Amino acid sequence: MTVDGGRLHTTWWQQMRESVEGADTELRPEGLTDVVPAGLGPAYAKFSDLYPEQQLQLQLLYGASQRAFERNTRVAARVTVERVLANALRDPRIDDVKPNEHLTEYLDEEIADLRGRLAQDSATAVSRGLNVGLTLGSAASLVLLTVPLLWGVDLLRALGVTLNCTNRWHLLGAFVCGGVGALGAVLSVLVRVRGNGEQLTRRQNSARDGFVVPGQMARGMRHEGVYRVCVGWILALAVYFLLSGGLVPVFEVPATAAEVCAAPGSPGSAAKGTDFWGFWCAIGFVAGFNERWAFGILGREATRRPKGT
Repeated sequence: MTVDGGRLHTTWWQQMRESVEGADTELRPEGLTDVVPAGLGPAYAKFSDLYPEQQLQLQLLYGASQRAFERNTRVAARVTVERVLANALRDPRIDDVKPNEHLTEYLDEEIADLRGRLAQDSATAVSRGLNVGLTLGSAASLVLLTVPLLWGVDLLRALGVTLNCTNRWHLLGAFVCGGVGALGAVLSVLVRVRGNGEQLTRRQNSARDGFVVPGQMARGMRHEGVYRVCVGWILALAVYFLLSGGLVPVFEVPATAAEVCAAPGSPGSAAKGTDFWGFWCAIGFVAGFNERWAFGILGREATRRPKGT
């Protein structure tokens, strides 16, 4: 990080890291008294006496802004607090005996605007954390799917394990079904979260007035995103083994591994291979899409009923 004329310039690596983890923790946080303009100390004392609620809200919001996810939000919040406080302290009505109605309205509107900015910052942290988690989970899923397809046979051969055609098709079918199930889980999460960002952010907030460190929210949602991809894998594999093993005869499998492979006296069928892949990809996607059965991101209202109801 470099400083040029009071402006902070971050390196591309730090910008990338902060876009994922959030801005670094402020080692020397400030209070509201630290941004009082010089020479306005007595006016600030009157402000605290006449407008104690607004002073408290500004103090809380200024503290919360120093824990904002994005650095630009922190800078903008500081500028806003400095401007609002300076305007209030320089206002002639600060010398009135009673609180002025119009000055109170001005302070309330500015506080509401600042609260909205911080709420949007929290929503950004949650959304970005979830997207990063889904991306990491999808990348790991792609690797887990590609490695067996490209080098699985050679690896087993090196370990002294020999698989016939039917066994290979069974294993490949399981991996493909699980991988497509992971994609189904990702799509399910994106569809459910779309338009429910406020509910998602509110669900992650558990502290008073929602003043939760956005960086922690982003970290939790990264874990949630990876977890959802794993749920898609597990559901798809479970359905694959249930159906392919004949334990749950719900669907008629259009092609089995035995039908695809060439048996003695039979050349096998290439068309059966296409049916095999198409069927299990569809089953895996539908199974992964049902990751919503697991709680976590957007839970059911029954799990969050207020006490005493």
